[in-house]
Amino acid sequence: MKWTLTAILITLVLTELIASPQVPDYIIYKNDTIPTYNLLVEQYLQTQKDDNGKLFDLSFRNSIDGQLGTSMNCWRGYQAIYKIENDSLFVSAIIDCHSLENKNQTPNNYIKKIFGDKVKNNKVFINWYSGNISFPSKTKDNKILRWDGVFERVFLYETVIKIENGKIIEISDETNYVDLVNGIDRMERDSISNILFDHIKKYKWTKLDKFDCGERYTVVIGENGKVSDVVMTDYQTDELIEEHWDTKREYNFCVNSVKKAVSKLQFDILKRKGKPTEEKVFIEIWFNEDGTIENWTN
Repeated sequence: MKWTLTAILITLVLTELIASPQVPDYIIYKNDTIPTYNLLVEQYLQTQKDDNGKLFDLSFRNSIDGQLGTSMNCWRGYQAIYKIENDSLFVSAIIDCHSLENKNQTPNNYIKKIFGDKVKNNKVFINWYSGNISFPSKTKDNKILRWDGVFERVFLYETVIKIENGKIIEISDETNYVDLVNGIDRMERDSISNILFDHIKKYKWTKLDKFDCGERYTVVIGENGKVSDVVMTDYQTDELIEEHWDTKREYNFCVNSVKKAVSKLQFDILKRKGKPTEEKVFIEIWFNEDGTIENWTN
């Protein structure tokens, strides 16, 4: 019984730890220190050996020196500072979580403890990374478009850096939203499920006396702003469908009806790091015995 209780407590703590909003890393750009939601050092560390929760003698998911305890919003145990120099991207510092907040004290730099001989001239060349990183542009009317609730934030205006093996290929200023002439506004994510429900409610439903389609659905808005797919959130495999539904025909009827109800919608286009991206929106509907439909989306 003690073991069961301990296991439950550990699970709850870890769940809370992982789900807590996480602090960003930083990038020095044009003499500004700007938050960036790209864990480049973490990608490097994950390729190294696993030594029972410690990486290079650092207490993983704890403070760097192992003395301060775990920070709920810094599960990786450190924050990294990056900088651009001579068209290359470097790690210039590894610091304790939140230590930049103390304006009267220079943060300790643990870069040599983590990278050892890879440190050259007090920095490490990020040759392990290829891809795009971004950070919010210093624009007066900038705002957060999307947040995953834990770490990544997508801003309306971002500076995007294209990188190949640590080399800077291109730096561009991007707008992550396209306001189409006849597009439905999706600047605020919470409003989208209500828009979807309005069209589902107006749809000419049939066979409600035979089929109960009250379920949770995942609506996928594609890169072009149109609905590209609809699935039942909790039943996405043949095994689950067979186990929980009387017939595949009923399941298909419900999914296809929701899809038809929202298929003609054209939303504005959402981008991530300057490129159009799809978005999954969850909606839960409930059918009453009198045929009326309720929006049960949380």
